[in-house]
Amino acid sequence: MRRAKVYRYCLPMEAGVVLRNQRLKTREGLLIELSEDDRRGWGEVAPLPGFSYESLEQAQQALLPWLDEWQRGEDIPESRLPSVAFGISCALAEIAGTLPEAGDHRSALLCHGDPDEILMQLHQQTGEKLGKIKVGMYEAVRDGLNVSLLLESIPQLTLRLDANRSWSCSKAAAFASYLTPEQRARIRFIEEPCNTRQHSLEFAEASGIAIAWDESTREAGFVAQAQPGVVAIVIKPTLIGSIQECQQRVIEAQRAGLQVVFSSSIESSLGLTQLARLSAWLSPQSVPGLDTLDLMSAQLVRPWAGSHLPLIDAEKLEVIWQR
Repeated sequence: MRRAKVYRYCLPMEAGVVLRNQRLKTREGLLIELSEDDRRGWGEVAPLPGFSYESLEQAQQALLPWLDEWQRGEDIPESRLPSVAFGISCALAEIAGTLPEAGDHRSALLCHGDPDEILMQLHQQTGEKLGKIKVGMYEAVRDGLNVSLLLESIPQLTLRLDANRSWSCSKAAAFASYLTPEQRARIRFIEEPCNTRQHSLEFAEASGIAIAWDESTREAGFVAQAQPGVVAIVIKPTLIGSIQECQQRVIEAQRAGLQVVFSSSIESSLGLTQLARLSAWLSPQSVPGLDTLDLMSAQLVRPWAGSHLPLIDAEKLEVIWQR
């Protein structure tokens, strides 16, 4: 017998979280709980405002009919909405036992907030010191100075940067001008530094700083391929689609000799634990980018290793649909 239940959540966000020039005050999404006989699986459907093509309302409108057909035992194709396809595929994979339990809870430290606290956290990191910085929200000169100072302060540190296509060629060059050749080599990659793919490739060639594709992977016709200066692709399953779709992207990237990094779209602790499991399974050599939980006020259903945020059980969430 099949049963399905959908919960809706709304978590306050840390003040100052800005995504593409809009402040994200709350993180909203849906949690799916599927049961088949004595097996149970969970999934999260949480489109990211400013990045997902679909809204939460559109995701809900697509999800509920799909679950109704699944509950009746019908064979249904994947949803065309990435967040819905990903959440459903996780729940089904847990029921089928195909999503391995072991997760990779390492993460590049998100360098966000108080600079002194960031330095302390980086100094306290054991093993590899790896951080991630969002750039492009301020002047390129300011970003260049901040990155240079951080690298100078911690000689063992390497960084991943994410520009979200914010820079023109001149701004990207201005950023790079504040970094020494040694510092440039300690930047693992910048995700999509420039406003076009060609400009990003030109920046990589001129600066010697490696780049990674992120937004490009979600554009029609994108094919992972070996290109000078390109070292990685970033996979954000909530924005990409089902586990099966992500697997195909991993295979294509690895054939091209590119690193694959699984990254968060600011999911709840439930979604983050599943991303950690996907990363350990499909990209075990890469440290995932999942250090976003502390942007929220609480955890949901499943705890993240080492987090001290309060945990909210499913019983305390709003049930919006069940069969």
